[in-house]
Amino acid sequence: MYYYKFEDKIMFSVFPIDSFEKIDETVAKQHLGLFYALTKLDTRISRRSFLVSSPESLFIKREDLTLLQKYSSQFIKIPEWIVKKIDEKKVVSLNVNYKNWKESLKKKSPKSFKINIVGLGDVGGTLLTGLRLLGGKYISEIGIYDRDKSKIARWEFEANQILSPDSSEEFPEVFELKDEDIFDCDMFIFCVSKGVPTLDSKIKDVRLAQFEGNSKIVNQYARIAREEKFKGIFAVVSDPVDLLCKSAFLASNKNVLGEFDSNGLFPEQIRGFGLGVMNARACYYAKKDPNLVHYLKDGRAFGPHGEGLIIADSIRNYDEAKSDKLTRRTQNANIELRQIGFKPYIAPALSSGSLSIISAIKGEWHYSSTFIGGTYIGARNRIINGETELEMLELNHNLFDKIQNTYNYLKEFFDE
Repeated sequence: MYYYKFEDKIMFSVFPIDSFEKIDETVAKQHLGLFYALTKLDTRISRRSFLVSSPESLFIKREDLTLLQKYSSQFIKIPEWIVKKIDEKKVVSLNVNYKNWKESLKKKSPKSFKINIVGLGDVGGTLLTGLRLLGGKYISEIGIYDRDKSKIARWEFEANQILSPDSSEEFPEVFELKDEDIFDCDMFIFCVSKGVPTLDSKIKDVRLAQFEGNSKIVNQYARIAREEKFKGIFAVVSDPVDLLCKSAFLASNKNVLGEFDSNGLFPEQIRGFGLGVMNARACYYAKKDPNLVHYLKDGRAFGPHGEGLIIADSIRNYDEAKSDKLTRRTQNANIELRQIGFKPYIAPALSSGSLSIISAIKGEWHYSSTFIGGTYIGARNRIINGETELEMLELNHNLFDKIQNTYNYLKEFFDE
């Protein structure tokens, strides 16, 4: 193991870096702040940085779904004091193949977020309502933007009138955004939806049908984020969440010639908020079935907000038949509500949107889609010191294979 001091940071690696100041292990151990484990991975399919969850994810050769799988084998002997630092959430994996990797050393989460929302349709308006009601302690202000100026006027007027009876509680101020200020924030939320199929549509997967139209729009904003050198979180709420995240990542990281150059949004900056409502729907159905009620404590959701979704009835005692049953019910919830005669947007806007976003800001475990090995896929994670930590679990082999199949399904959309 090699140990280095860079500025006021302590780093270590399994390969030598001649340009860094080498230090002794005994000196490194005395450091009280974060430690950076250096890697050299392909920037097309690897994050710039992430929080190391366990020794298994230290010095990985490549990013893949094994980052979700907890296992005991470790090919590199890790000093016990480093294992302790990992347990204390003080070790960050840093990919020095990124030209601007040094920026990760300055990363931190703001105490109170400035949030900008683009798209004030059914989902955007409902999400805004949730953030206004619940975000007072964690959100300083909310900027709103839509091509329809009347929607901006309506939501500025109504949202700012959401107050407690004695007006003593804190609520983030809602204000109209100018075009040039869209990325003046800590979190940009994309809620634009183009061409949502009508209630009588025969389309089986409504979310997938929206990809073509929504991807063109999200790509425009991703390119603007590149130009603005945006440093905050680029959050996608519109469908299909996972695919739009990858589309935005590619669009942001290509130059005017269409060449991938890694000069845009970093993969970990982009996250999709769509899986939260699938977990909530699974809980809804599980409560109604005594054979599935254990999901509320032991279950997990993986994958996209739509085709490829995986609901695991229990992590400790996975039952494939029960899980498949709950997955089908959860996956068809949209269709069930459409048959009643309503578009399903309230629960998604609040469970996947407002509530999950606030949990992310607070550094709590939540469901969102993040970048793993070139593909965005939903799983439980949290943000600590500005870095993403994936939840690592001892996954049943059959369950892991299903997650892998979904991962491959999402990956195929962008295979060249």
